[in-house]
Amino acid sequence: MLCQLCNKTPATVHVTEISQVLGNGEEEAEPKVEQQHICEKCARNLRLPVASLTANKSAAVWKLLKESARRAREESGLKCPSCGMTLAEFRNKGRLGCPQDYAVFEEHLKPLLLRIHNATSHKGRLPGKDERELVRERHLTQLRAQLDVAIKTEAYENAARLRDEIQGLESARLESAS
Repeated sequence: MLCQLCNKTPATVHVTEISQVLGNGEEEAEPKVEQQHICEKCARNLRLPVASLTANKSAAVWKLLKESARRAREESGLKCPSCGMTLAEFRNKGRLGCPQDYAVFEEHLKPLLLRIHNATSHKGRLPGKDERELVRERHLTQLRAQLDVAIKTEAYENAARLRDEIQGLESARLESAS
């Protein structure tokens, strides 16, 4: 089985996450089990504690427990100065408290985003806008910049043509919106 993140190396680290998910209107929570199979390199990038297979398995388990405890102690002191949210609260709620949390918890958000989306930055279209509208907005921005240059260089005929083109595109956008 290949690593689910890089799809290159054989998966040697198997992570099982068990969380409680509330049902529809039910008060009892049912366990949700998610499994992830990743290679050792990706596990280290996600800062997961990894122990190589050894003859002494109890020593490897003890090492993992010590590493997990050390990381928990380090992370417990992390707190947003703006809203007061701690890393533990974020992990329990699954939601951030304020925009500043993105900067405060950045080191912990990147591996999470990498695990969920297999990327740490947005690529794709913006919500609520289709491709034609985005192209039209970019074109209007370019025309406005050209208009500013034409006015500064006193090219008034070109500026008038650009102004008319901008007004035409804006009126077409208003008509299509209504």
